[in-house]
Amino acid sequence: MDPISNLSMPRDLTAEQAVIGSILLQGSSAGEALEILHPEDFYSDTNREIFSVIQAMFSYGKPIDAVTLLDEVRKAGTVKANTEDYFRQLLTVTPTWRNIAHYAEIVRDKARLRRIAETAGEITSKISDGGVDAAEMLEFAERKVYSLRQGRGSDGLVPVGDVILNLWDQLREMAESGATLSGLSTGMQRLDNITMGLNKSDLILLASRPGVGKTSLALNIALNAAKKDQEKTVAYFSLEMSCEQIVARMLSEEAFIDGKKLITGRLNADDWRKLGQAANVLSSTKLMVNDNSMISVMEINALCRRIDDLGLVLIDYLQLMNTNAKSENRLQAVSEMSRQMKLMAMELKVPVICLCQLSRASVQRENKRPVLSDLRESGSLEQDADIVLGLYREDAFKQDSAEHNSGELIVLKNRHGETGTVKLQWMPEYTTYVEVDDRY
Repeated sequence: MDPISNLSMPRDLTAEQAVIGSILLQGSSAGEALEILHPEDFYSDTNREIFSVIQAMFSYGKPIDAVTLLDEVRKAGTVKANTEDYFRQLLTVTPTWRNIAHYAEIVRDKARLRRIAETAGEITSKISDGGVDAAEMLEFAERKVYSLRQGRGSDGLVPVGDVILNLWDQLREMAESGATLSGLSTGMQRLDNITMGLNKSDLILLASRPGVGKTSLALNIALNAAKKDQEKTVAYFSLEMSCEQIVARMLSEEAFIDGKKLITGRLNADDWRKLGQAANVLSSTKLMVNDNSMISVMEINALCRRIDDLGLVLIDYLQLMNTNAKSENRLQAVSEMSRQMKLMAMELKVPVICLCQLSRASVQRENKRPVLSDLRESGSLEQDADIVLGLYREDAFKQDSAEHNSGELIVLKNRHGETGTVKLQWMPEYTTYVEVDDRY
């Protein structure tokens, strides 16, 4: 039996009618209602179908009033009621169009209560069916509740009109802000120009052999993103360094203090001054760190769901992550983690950067620059990733290299456009990379 079948589902049909009646009285108020409501928020089939027509008219810039809406509803042919009589009823129950936002909020509140009841029913039904353990059930429940908190369902089809409205809002915000990037800045202009920044829902892999400096580069990106957008939280998950080690390296980079001096505490008065300034900068950001060495993708996702203003997630690094996988096959386990990270990026609607190691095949070639096939253990990494970055520094492999402390960040895959190479300079005393401007 359906656990919610005997419940009287929350609804307010008068408020639903008042929303549509307000739009009949004043067509320009449709935009105000569409900022709050989607067609599926309406309990009544008739009201839902009429509001869908209103949404389509608004999306195409058509004028909306009682005459034009009546004509479009008739053309759609979905409303079963006598439309003309029903429109008269709507106008009768609507006191004033000026309260449309309040009417819309009542409708939205009832819709949320219905979705909570439906979600509770799904969870109860899944438990009753059996076949899932507590950890899987908790993940399922958290994902469902997170979708409700974000004001969207996690499964059903989305009307293209909704997508157009969301895209329109994004384009308008970018135009008004004068932004040149569609995503967060990495702090490296050449890389930003290639990738258009770190974009929402992207899985970005940063790969290299051990000792080349991928952790340092990831910390650079985390700090730059946190400083440039102080309204967004940057979450850094390290599986091989403690929180104190992570922050010490960030302070060394920000203050330009030799990392060895910082570790030993042999600091002069000027060092302490610079350290204090750097600490103030870091403290003013919404940068959060986690050093749980046994964490899994599922647990990272659960923690990130609780951050309302999340902007970026970094994971250091893939091969150390706890798989929570039932299979002992490493290839399958890595493939599962890869897919989970991509789904996490899409669900949270933030870029996720994951560090990973390249296979030994890269050091056995004459040209040791990374290629996509060097991604270790699973071809699904290449498939799931939107962007793959390969970090290379020749003197990490050849001690007598003429290219001393000269690095390359190679964009091996870019779902958004071009690939290319960004020249970097390695500064070992500060364990940081800086971009080299080679245009001249």
